[in-house]
Amino acid sequence: MAHNSPHEHHVSQSEYLSGAQILPHRVTPNMTVAELIDTQFQAYNAARLNEAARLYVEEMLAPENDVTIGMTLAGALTPAGLGGCLITLMEYGFVDFIISTGANLYHDMHYALAMALHRGDFRLDDTKLQEEGVIRIYDILFADKVLLDTDAFVRECLKSLPQRPISTSELHHHLGMQLLKVGVNPEYSVLAQAAA
Repeated sequence: MAHNSPHEHHVSQSEYLSGAQILPHRVTPNMTVAELIDTQFQAYNAARLNEAARLYVEEMLAPENDVTIGMTLAGALTPAGLGGCLITLMEYGFVDFIISTGANLYHDMHYALAMALHRGDFRLDDTKLQEEGVIRIYDILFADKVLLDTDAFVRECLKSLPQRPISTSELHHHLGMQLLKVGVNPEYSVLAQAAA
């Protein structure tokens, strides 16, 4: 319900209380994700997520609406392993295009190239980590060699770029194609999946 300005008509108690009643529904073992969202996501930001899910299913995915779905990625999603979720959405046609920070696509390549990232602790001393050759992204840890080897892969890929100005989308498509050429399984890389 929209908030009323002081100059609008008086709103009665029954109008204020006309929304669906919030009930403490139980979670059951065989509950679907849709049932979970419908019964549990009733207020606060969970209710906004419920609204977004409904909008997505009822409007954006409705074939008769012929909607193009874009996804924007910012923040360290791929280092945290969320690339797998993104790839699934891509495979099932839930995403038509992605706009991403370069960092997400760069860190995506670590997984594509079978480099290890590990769970860690955000409270670790960065000076001690540096002495041990460990990089930290909040609570994600990996050897500094991961960055060096990824940089080496990118440098090698840049050698085969066309000798003309290119867009960032062309650059990322090229990197995805190069990942596929070296035999990367697209299941582990957003870049490779997008290029496949």
